[in-house]
Amino acid sequence: MSEERAVVLLSGGMDSATAAAWARARWLWVGALSVDYGQRHAFELKAAARVATYLELAEHRVLRVDLRAFGGSALTDAVEVPKNRENIGESIPVTYVPARNTVLLALLLAYAETRGAQHLVLGANVLDFSGYPDCRPDFLRAFQRVANLGTKAGREGMGFEVHAPLLHLTKAGIVRLGLRLNLPFELTFSCYDPPQEGIHCGACDACRLRRQGFAEAGVPDPTRYATAPLLT
Repeated sequence: MSEERAVVLLSGGMDSATAAAWARARWLWVGALSVDYGQRHAFELKAAARVATYLELAEHRVLRVDLRAFGGSALTDAVEVPKNRENIGESIPVTYVPARNTVLLALLLAYAETRGAQHLVLGANVLDFSGYPDCRPDFLRAFQRVANLGTKAGREGMGFEVHAPLLHLTKAGIVRLGLRLNLPFELTFSCYDPPQEGIHCGACDACRLRRQGFAEAGVPDPTRYATAPLLT
């Protein structure tokens, strides 16, 4: 296990939790950053705290950045969250939050620089980058370059690396990796439009992809759904 430091974006969903577990298996010091950006699925933040405690992360910081001030997304505005949508991942959905990962990675970078961490970890995956432009490989490579050009640590030679260990994994692959890392997925929360705390709606993209992942991995799904998700 490396003595270098890492920081991870931890939303509390299954992807970011798996990325955090992956980081925890590689570096002795791992800090987590969660961001309350005004998302309607803010129950994830409680899940993030549970995951950070379970993984015994060195720190877990929560920041408030109000992206509702801009709106423009079903997650931050008075826009209906799509349910039982066909062709998930084939186009940019209304749940895209304008420039979200650019904002969140910039905050993660600031956190990393103050902690002497050169590794930035996030849970972007193949289903994300097919639908969200700020999860795509070319964006992540470009952000790594920005990180090294726009910081004191980068200019003085420490060097930052952006890691997306789930980038080419399906949800089933993420489930399998998380289980290998002994991650209890019941600690995580993924729903875009939860009807109440701890309950997934079962019909939004996040719920359906989560359920599909467990089904394709052939393992029990510990998630509580208000309605049984349709498999894609």
